[in-house]
Amino acid sequence: MVYDLSMELIHATVQLEQPLGDGTRTVGTGFLIDAPGPDGKPHTVLVTANHVFEKMPGQEARVGYRIENPDGSWSYAPATLKIRDKQGHELWTHHPSRDVAAISITAPPAFAKAAIPENWLAEDTTFTKQEVGAGDEMMALGFPRGLAANQAGFPILRSGRVASYPVAPAKIFPTFLLDFSVFPGNSGGPVFMSNAAQRRGGAADAPPTQFIAGLLTQQVELNSERLEIGIVTHAKFIRETIDLMGNPQAAVTVAATEPQMTGAKAASALEAVAPE
Repeated sequence: MVYDLSMELIHATVQLEQPLGDGTRTVGTGFLIDAPGPDGKPHTVLVTANHVFEKMPGQEARVGYRIENPDGSWSYAPATLKIRDKQGHELWTHHPSRDVAAISITAPPAFAKAAIPENWLAEDTTFTKQEVGAGDEMMALGFPRGLAANQAGFPILRSGRVASYPVAPAKIFPTFLLDFSVFPGNSGGPVFMSNAAQRRGGAADAPPTQFIAGLLTQQVELNSERLEIGIVTHAKFIRETIDLMGNPQAAVTVAATEPQMTGAKAASALEAVAPE
């Protein structure tokens, strides 16, 4: 059976929210990764952009789980997730130089099963091997302005083309641009490639090119005008953040050149609010 990354990620992607007490809520996006812990046993890890958690002032966030009913319908069933202790200390792990966060969670069995294997996260060699470059189409999942695809709380699937060159290695180019409309609430959502191998003239019967390229962390604005360009942080930094969860001394990549994009703005912050 062919692994359909699009469908698998739809099931693994969740809305993150925190009520602000005034009838609105801060909204972001996260997705579940199945990663082995220090004990070698599988752990379910929630990945999102670090600023999504940072901009949630309370101790608990809500994770938008979904339950499939016997009749084939779905119900939205959010559960609380403790992100800070009583003293306000962060309970998640974040990358020291990139906008990536990860936290271990106890998910409902169906969601734990839906978590994407860690080896689907791209590495530098993935981009080189697959000859990923400007113009290639990628897809992104998220909850723009807190909007879901339906009442069941499924994420909205968007697509766009890689809008910058080069895109690797991550040490030199830690982020790349994606040409699609970004809104507050999209931050932390997975960006992935799941298209036929013919994109580079491959054989018609070749397996699909599928991998998680990274996560959406910012949108680009100029003079307060959205340019409909998203900034994607490489999946390599997701891998490193997960490693830091079990070993705070794990090696991390320090980008040789930190890109300074005038007008880059977090795609999910305090203004990423929606009615409760």
